[in-house]
Amino acid sequence: MKKLVILISGRGSNMEAIVRACSNEAWPAQVAAVIANRPDAAGLAFAASHGIATAVVDHRQFPDRERFDAALAELIDSFSPDLVILAGFMRVLTPGFVDHYAGRMLNVHPSLLPSFPGLKTHQQALDAGVRLHGASVHFVTSQLDHGPIVAQAAVPVQAGDTPAMLAERVLATEHIIYPRAVRWFVEGRLALDGLRVTLTPPEPQWLFAGHTAGEGA
Repeated sequence: MKKLVILISGRGSNMEAIVRACSNEAWPAQVAAVIANRPDAAGLAFAASHGIATAVVDHRQFPDRERFDAALAELIDSFSPDLVILAGFMRVLTPGFVDHYAGRMLNVHPSLLPSFPGLKTHQQALDAGVRLHGASVHFVTSQLDHGPIVAQAAVPVQAGDTPAMLAERVLATEHIIYPRAVRWFVEGRLALDGLRVTLTPPEPQWLFAGHTAGEGA
């Protein structure tokens, strides 16, 4: 039975998707804890209502990033997790923290990495005029929004899109590919080879949301 610890900063909709998939699909795993860096993170209530341990490590109570990360790692390790999952956790992590969980920490980023790392990815995509945008699940490395990619989802950029409209479509795909990637890890099907991730037995590691109703091919 694999133990999972999920880190959130707000609502944690990807956390909700993972918790539901773990239960509905009967993964050989347990979400041992949901930890937030903000005491008002709405996702804590959802986790508690599902019988999951919750905790807060408020980053504002620490003088620097290193001491916050040290306290966070101490709490995470008290649950002995096999996998740490970043689900809308809005903190830049120190290299020491990332190295501590190397090969066992996943993140989802709202772009088709390596394109558009950082913030405001949907505005970046619109400004660049790309025809496809999406999301990437990847192993976390010390380089922000980089690391071996486990799965990606793409959506078409439509005429008249705003960042909010694009974000909504991308988020819907995150709720599909992130639980899928976590399940692959839980089942022991992922292997890291440098910057490449191998899935055994193979199955599609991508999702294309396709056209909306009424659009041409």
